Amino acid sequence: MGMYDRILVPTDGSDGVERAVRHAVDLAVQHGATVHALYVVNSASYAGMPMESSWEGIDEMLRGDAEDAVSLVEALGDDYEVPVETAVIDGSPSREIVRYAEDNGCDLIVMGTHGRGGIDRLLLGSVAEKVVRSSSVPVLTVRVADAT
Repeated sequence: MGMYDRILVPTDGSDGVERAVRHAVDLAVQHGATVHALYVVNSASYAGMPMESSWEGIDEMLRGDAEDAVSLVEALGDDYEVPVETAVIDGSPSREIVRYAEDNGCDLIVMGTHGRGGIDRLLLGSVAEKVVRSSSVPVLTVRVADAT
């Protein structure tokens, strides 16, 4: 048994996050660990949409994106014979990532960060930074390329 048994990798399905996912899978191979792929649907960010918008359609789209994102982690795990457990949950991303890691006995969180600084970080906030500050589980951040 390795140093890590359960590695959590939060994903948003973006191209950049694949670098963090690959890092998590590599660590899982080295440690004989299981990867937990987590997608947090931040439905609160859609709460202010006009009533004429169809919430059911938006929710369905978000869930489809979530399933696609965790399926990509599963496929990469399959390529390296790493077991992958997937979960899609609702809530505040940073809070739910920490809660999931603690509730599921994860030994490490591997997550991407966009490396924003200055006013961008101040205005946008950083899920990774919030996780690092509040998690009792060690967090490994992997800088990913900005999609912009």
